[in-house]
Order: sequence, then C-alpha cells, then structure tokens
Amino acid sequence: MAHEELPILELRNLCKTYELKGHRTVDALKAVHLELYPGECLGIVGESGSGKSTLARCVTHLERVTSGQIRYRQQDITRLNGKALRQQRKQIQMVFQEPSAIFNPRMKIGAFIREPLINYKIMKGQQAEQEVLRLLGRVGLSATTADKYPHELSGGEQQRAVIARAIGVEPDIILFDEATSALDVSIQQQILELLVELRKETGISSIFISHDLAVVQQVSDRIAVMYQGEVVEVVESSQLTSSANHPYTRSLMASVLSVREMKHKVQAQKQEAEQEQEQEQEKVEVLQESLSG
Repeated sequence: MAHEELPILELRNLCKTYELKGHRTVDALKAVHLELYPGECLGIVGESGSGKSTLARCVTHLERVTSGQIRYRQQDITRLNGKALRQQRKQIQMVFQEPSAIFNPRMKIGAFIREPLINYKIMKGQQAEQEVLRLLGRVGLSATTADKYPHELSGGEQQRAVIARAIGVEPDIILFDEATSALDVSIQQQILELLVELRKETGISSIFISHDLAVVQQVSDRIAVMYQGEVVEVVESSQLTSSANHPYTRSLMASVLSVREMKHKVQAQKQEAEQEQEQEQEKVEVLQESLSG
C-alpha cells in the first residue's frame, strides 16, 4: 500500500550490539529499516530473541542504539538527552508486558494517571482530577478505581490504567510491547478491542509487538516480521496469507493455523460433551417422572 504522507517515525539501518564477557558480542538488531505512518498501527512479530523488544527500547531511548538513525517527524532524535529527551518521551509512550512492574505500590491509581499530566504541565489541580476520571471511563474503569492501589486491581484492570496514563498526555505514538500476553484470553481480547477503539477515536499511531501472529494481525495495518535481529518481511495484514513469502513468516502462519485447529477441536469436544450431558439429564428426568407416576 502506497502512503502519500511522510512517516511520523522512521528507523534507518538501526543496529544494536551488546558486549558480553570474554570480548564476545551479540547483534540484537541488524540494519533494521522501518517506517510508521500517521494513524497507522504497525505490528512487529517474532519469536523470543528476535530483537523486537530491543527495538522498542531503542525507539523509546531506554537503550542507546549502536548505529543508525531514529527519525521522528523528519528530525533525527537518535542521540537526544536531557530536557529534549524528556519532552520527546511525552510524544512516544510505551505500554509494557507487566503493568505491575510500572506502578509505585504506595501510589493510588488516580495519582498514577495524574502524575504525567502535572509533570508535563498539561493541566493541574481540579482540571487534572476531572481528566483522570475521564481517562478511567475511557478505558472502561469506574471512577472509584482512582482511590484504589495497584494490588487491588486485576491484571487486566492494571493494564487499562497504564493505557489511560499513556493516552492522557496525548502522544503521537504508543508502543505496546507484549502488552496483552500476560493476560488470559478473554481479558486479552477486551484489551485488543479497547486499543482498536482508541485508535479510531484518537488517530494515535502505534507499534504493536508480540510473539503471537494472530493477535498482531487483529490490530495491525502492516506486519513486520523479525528473525534473529532482522526485519525479514513487511506485509499488509489483510494480505498476509497471500503475500507472505519468507519461510519464517510461513512457519509462523502454520503454527497459528495449528493452534486455531486445536482450539476448534477442543471447543467441538466440549460442546459434544455438554450435549451428551444434557441428553443424560433428560433421560434421568423422564425416568423419574415415570417412577413417580
């Protein structure tokens, strides 16, 4: 798909090398080139160790790249530091896999969401308090959540609170790094639906990172497939089955199909067992009626 707009984020030949003991090195990222366009959701999929989380940490400046460029709105932000970096982090937010690791256990949820609003001088006082309640409602949490501590929330509720904090500063880009993988399937689906809704409403660009191809395909416009630190293929989500050419992408697709087939088989067996149970119950009821008569 051709894009008429300029990319909001561009990674040019991004490399990240880790130095290990014994003068050994590991190339976590190898000349990665990717573009993210305004309003787009770019999925990044790959197995553990493929480099996808390293990529997210480099984009958000939690890690320094070894070489290459990170360009935001056509400006090189690769080596930002100090106040400039702090301001840049407002524009590129990140939602991690484990929300519990982000919270201060002694800070209530309301204060947690309000904190960046105050720190970035977006609003203050009563206005910030009202904004917290609005954000909670937007992610499907009640107003009473503001007075709760992190340990009083479920994993899904914690992730919703983290998302509320991230969208509160009105960033241009949000990175979701395995943001639903620690949740059970039903809660995961609710969070994915929330992300789709928020994207439609706000127009925020996003990068959704996961090892699960089916999940990535559900929320993304395009999918970048990473393998051993490289982007081996970028395909349109809607054309994945017909356009994917790389053997690794094909293997991911095959594993997704096998998992789906297994789920369908388990579901069919469950339904069959329930039907048999109902039939047995009906027989018991008929027998009881005949005996009582």
